[in-house]
Amino acid sequence: MGNVIKKMVVGIVLGGILFGATNALGFPFVFQALFFGYAMLGAIVFMILDFPTLKPFGGVKAVGALLVFYAILSVVYIAGASMWPQYDPEDEKGKIEKILKPKREHYEAGKVEVLLQRAKALDEKAKELTARLQALGAAQAPADQKAGGEAAPTATTAASGGDIAKLGEEQWQLQECYNCHKLNGEGGKKRGPELDNIGNLLPAAEIARKILDPKSYKAEGFEQEYEKGKMPDKYKDLMEPKDVEALAVWLAGYKNASVNTPKPIKMK
Repeated sequence: MGNVIKKMVVGIVLGGILFGATNALGFPFVFQALFFGYAMLGAIVFMILDFPTLKPFGGVKAVGALLVFYAILSVVYIAGASMWPQYDPEDEKGKIEKILKPKREHYEAGKVEVLLQRAKALDEKAKELTARLQALGAAQAPADQKAGGEAAPTATTAASGGDIAKLGEEQWQLQECYNCHKLNGEGGKKRGPELDNIGNLLPAAEIARKILDPKSYKAEGFEQEYEKGKMPDKYKDLMEPKDVEALAVWLAGYKNASVNTPKPIKMK
């Protein structure tokens, strides 16, 4: 009996040490209790070794004893398992949502703000271009009247010096052509050809035609993009004729033969 008490005391002491150590390390209480339980279980196993040897028995008694043993063992395991933290998918989803929600709201707010700023900048750019073209048209009107002409000035005739290039470059930026075409080493060329040598391959009038009707020309090597209609058929609605002309004339000035701009193939 004394030996059993000693082993019980040793189990309690070891369990207390484990409980205190896990508590100091910040383990949840359920894990602290489990470590204490493991120490006590070990002590019980050593105490059982000191019990008297059971007399052999068989038959129905043996089967009954085995069933009782497994029943007790099952109860112990089930009861022990119920003490562990249970995984609840809905609870975990709630935790994840709680963490991500403020970040998602911050991202969406920032995204909306960026889009609003971008729209505002584009609107201001459009107003600036409209005002510039109106000013150029007004400046050209007296010259046309003096010559006896009544036709409205085009972007080509209205612009002088570097104005046509300026207007064309502004349209390039405003319409975001750089998303699909590379020019001056900048932009992308996965959905559309590089245009640094387009002036040697197409005149301004045909470049304007391609802008207004993307199906009029197909770039060599971009057959799949042509079939999928990667170049949108929207610029005839978004751009004024003078804007299309300014962009076409500006692009026609690019004649860098060192750049392998794909050959345009006329389709219409």
